Amino acid sequence: MALARICPVSLLPDVPAWALEWGVVSPPAPDAEPSERAPAHRRSVSEGAGSALVHRAVRRAVQARTTESPYRVLDVGGGSGVWAVPLAELGCSVTVVDPSPDALASLARRAREASVSERVTAVQGDADCLGELVADDAADLVLAHGILEVVDDPLRAMVALVAALVPGGLLSVLVAGRAATVLHRALAGRIAEALQVLTDPDGRVGVSDPLLRRFDLNELTTLLTSTGLEVELVQGDTVVGDLIPSSALEGSSATAAALAELEAAASTVAPLREIASRLHAMARLPAKH
Repeated sequence: MALARICPVSLLPDVPAWALEWGVVSPPAPDAEPSERAPAHRRSVSEGAGSALVHRAVRRAVQARTTESPYRVLDVGGGSGVWAVPLAELGCSVTVVDPSPDALASLARRAREASVSERVTAVQGDADCLGELVADDAADLVLAHGILEVVDDPLRAMVALVAALVPGGLLSVLVAGRAATVLHRALAGRIAEALQVLTDPDGRVGVSDPLLRRFDLNELTTLLTSTGLEVELVQGDTVVGDLIPSSALEGSSATAAALAELEAAASTVAPLREIASRLHAMARLPAKH
């Protein structure tokens, strides 16, 4: 296994704009589901598209810190820094782990433009090898957005994520929802595929599926608690937004505002949150006594 390169983002080389635009994220298939547009799934989730409620929850956790020392954040699969740079602007010390050198170069540029390079460190490596890349007790907050559905072993990945947390630290997890894919496929008339996602142990559509698994609410919370975490928040991210035609929102700020209000209200209400495109959970590692 190749060793990861670890360096401050200011030392990463620049790459041409076309490489960042075309080399990091491939165009989604026209009929791809909102939560599975391969091979850009993890990148799009880590970029935070459609995740206003998730951003709000993470920001609230950072702002609730009680110590004056820099809040240490580990962003696994953090891509080009859409999460990392705003957190660095809040005063956090952020480490981003990502396998793509192009994405990390974009992170470097974004951090320079925001004048936070000294607060952001890039680690080139894969989430499956996290235990070899990051020391134990290294973070007050760990972000694992779009990670658990693409790693080879989600339990092993969870153990590594938890090991990186200090006692009392917080883990934010964002995963693709099984129920959403069932619903989207059924509404598109792809009934056999909807049934397969529903009944497959991992919620897949077959061997060509870009995701290794999808989660329902019980599967996600069981995975979190099995590693000793205490779940503090579970919410749906994009409950109805992916079901609404874009034409219904065009040119109407009032409709967009109403949709945002509906999403916020539905995000924690069962059974609506279970049909969200993504499930978001925040869980804490108990402090040692």
